[in-house]
Amino acid sequence: MDSEAEEEAAEVQAADFNTKNGRNTGMKKILIILGVIVIVIAITFAGIYNSIVTKNESITAKWAQVENQLQRRNDLIPNLVNSVKGYAAHEKTVFDDVTKARSQWASANTVNDKVNAASGMDSALGRLIAVAENYPQLKADGTFLKLMDELSGTENRIAVERMRYNESVMDFNIAVRRFPGNIVAGIFGYKPASQYFQAEEKASAVPEVRF
Repeated sequence: MDSEAEEEAAEVQAADFNTKNGRNTGMKKILIILGVIVIVIAITFAGIYNSIVTKNESITAKWAQVENQLQRRNDLIPNLVNSVKGYAAHEKTVFDDVTKARSQWASANTVNDKVNAASGMDSALGRLIAVAENYPQLKADGTFLKLMDELSGTENRIAVERMRYNESVMDFNIAVRRFPGNIVAGIFGYKPASQYFQAEEKASAVPEVRF
């Protein structure tokens, strides 16, 4: 009897041990799975965050290129105005508009201010070129023609850089609006960027000069 009781007790202990061991093994598996999930989420989170930061920096870099070309155009304006003045000094209103637009660009501090100033310069240059078309001698002037070539080349570069800038903004906005990027962007305060130049498609074109 004692032997049978001892055997039963041993079997009970073994069963309890196996049950506890099984529970521990199951818990370990659950913890491992949870750990893997947390690691995957962390890696995904970090990847999305880094991508958003990269796209945001790309916008800044692309705007710098737009700004460089706009500044290059602004630097051409004084010589261009002086060339036209030599043949059409009485067109004071047009020259004043160009000078004002150039001054607004020089005093602009924010991106929005610079976009508005650039748009004003687009209009002022258009009027200046329209005046130049009325003076055949001016259209034959070598200095003026050289300046117009430089201006046309600069306008082409402006158009290209504006397009690249808007593409970068669009890429960034998609990243911060789509799930799960919108969650990451919200946590770190990234908001959709403004798309400039959409309403000024005419500003992307090279000024039309019929020489």
